Amino acid sequence: MWLAPEEVLVANALWVTERANPFFVLQRRRGHGKGGGLTGLLVGTLDVVLDSSARVAPFRILHQTQDSQVYWTVACGSSRKEITKHWEWLENNLLQTLSIFDNEEDITTFVKGKINGIIAEENKNLQPQGEEDPGKFKEAELKMRKQFGMPEGEKLVNYYSCSYWKGRVPRQGWLYLTVNHLCFYSFLLGKEVSLVVQWVDVTRLEKNATLLFPESIRVDTRDQELFFSMFLNIGETFKLMEQLANLAMRQLLDSEGFLEDKALPRPARPHRNISALKRDLDARAKNESYRATFRLPGDERLDGHTSCTLWTPFNKLHIPGQMFISSNYICFASKEEDACHLIIPLREVTIVEKADSSSVLPSPLSISTRSKMTFLFANLKDRDFLVQKISDFLQKTPSKQPSGLGAGRKASVSNPVPESSPAAQEASEQPSNPSSQCGGRQSTLPQEAPTASQGLLRLFQRNTPVEDLGAKGAKEKMKEESWHIHFFEYGRGVCMYRTAKTRELVLKGIPEGLRGELWLLFSGAWNEMVTHPGYYAELVEKSTGKYSLATEEIERDLHRSMPEHPAFQNELGIAALRRVLTAYAFRNPTIGYCQVRGLSRGTETASLTRGSQNSPLWPWASVMASHTFNCALFPLEKPNHRKRCN
Repeated sequence: MWLAPEEVLVANALWVTERANPFFVLQRRRGHGKGGGLTGLLVGTLDVVLDSSARVAPFRILHQTQDSQVYWTVACGSSRKEITKHWEWLENNLLQTLSIFDNEEDITTFVKGKINGIIAEENKNLQPQGEEDPGKFKEAELKMRKQFGMPEGEKLVNYYSCSYWKGRVPRQGWLYLTVNHLCFYSFLLGKEVSLVVQWVDVTRLEKNATLLFPESIRVDTRDQELFFSMFLNIGETFKLMEQLANLAMRQLLDSEGFLEDKALPRPARPHRNISALKRDLDARAKNESYRATFRLPGDERLDGHTSCTLWTPFNKLHIPGQMFISSNYICFASKEEDACHLIIPLREVTIVEKADSSSVLPSPLSISTRSKMTFLFANLKDRDFLVQKISDFLQKTPSKQPSGLGAGRKASVSNPVPESSPAAQEASEQPSNPSSQCGGRQSTLPQEAPTASQGLLRLFQRNTPVEDLGAKGAKEKMKEESWHIHFFEYGRGVCMYRTAKTRELVLKGIPEGLRGELWLLFSGAWNEMVTHPGYYAELVEKSTGKYSLATEEIERDLHRSMPEHPAFQNELGIAALRRVLTAYAFRNPTIGYCQVRGLSRGTETASLTRGSQNSPLWPWASVMASHTFNCALFPLEKPNHRKRCN
């Protein structure tokens, strides 16, 4: 291929000249072809260890003039046929023209301009404008495809210098990470190592350090264990490998190929060693971390974050941390782990106003919600810009209700939403707390099933006197009372302060009467329901009457699932269970119906979400279950699922 002309001071150290004319020289790399000998082994080893793109191309063409000691590379080739094609083009198109020039500097300038023009024309035809990868990275990608026989559609994400441990011997080489494969190449004194591993075959991925293997990355497949070490930045490499392995698993579950995010901004001057795909994955990783931290819907994108402090009334302190802004949420995470997390949906916001600054409270910002909670942030670096950004998002925030109704919502900064305005009326109709969902939502399920608006626990509630509850019942009452005290102190609903004390209460066990509400909150299912109203009803409608192996297994298990619970001793509860299981099997046909035997009450239905946590809409399994059962039988903790990466 043609190369942008670069100076070569020592032209013949590791090369053999095969053809020459007054203006160009065609050379072959020593050790390539017949009779390589010891020289070939040494040169091949140097190429792999020192060159940034594994093996140097075995052929090249240099431009040179008679009186100059400087040579310029203009082309390289992996085969004699390829380099001969370039040589013949130069002889047929440039030799006669160059012989006319009298000045050698003019000759070199003309050749450089001609080669750069050819490269620009090729890049224009091969890639769309604005999406070009840097030249060095593009060259490495082309060599990777030739070395490992990868198709044109396989995209290189990044490549790293490292050592592969074969037995107790490290083999220095280059690790290539593509969208679907992990590849490694090494050539050491005649010993060649070439590895290709698909991400879908990876069963274990971890970063560790042992006496035998210094700080290294372990990659396990069903057939082998691979160890890579001596990375310049092992943390970055491991995070990228973990992300690519997770992407492969999601493709298995959802049967969707990887697509680049065209909405991400592209830098005007891309880094010469970072591809557009790597920038895309880095941005996705930040968004995924943001969504996972605060359990937000799968399509939420982080807009930015800034340092600030949050006034916490429960301990009367200003807690330092980070404020995160996205199109539908304002979130806060304290610097001290578990000190305080906060999630404020913009659909809940009624007032955003700037308070007067003081030496004690610089640049304060007050945010009020329609649940009568007010949050005070301070120490904001660019408060005016932040307020304008929140105002813009508020203007675009629709009033999304679980019933699927709602119009555009408008709110002005520094002014509360008037109670008589349409936005305030819509906000008053929309339930802000999962505990109030049962009375504020209309059913769209077939035959207007009662379980669409009430959980089975409420329909089949046991009104047992306190004195007849026994030790277990009394303990449940104590847990429930502890949670009500917690709600009084830290707030209730989606905007509650989430602290270490909240975690302690969760670990002690969730009382049966609050499991539905708290599961919806802490799993992020409530935000998913509000963001995608009517999703479950549509799934039920689409899956009704569709028969498969999953539906047959479901029918066999319906009458033997949790038979000790009164909700499943009648056709109403069994029909609700049938709808949930069938809809989820229809939503994720790769997973289908997961049967679990011999576990405690409720774990069989909780297995609906097993294996799908990394799916873009994984909380919907819990949404569908809570829609029918009010989550009375579901544990709060995330269900078990098979991990490919530790």
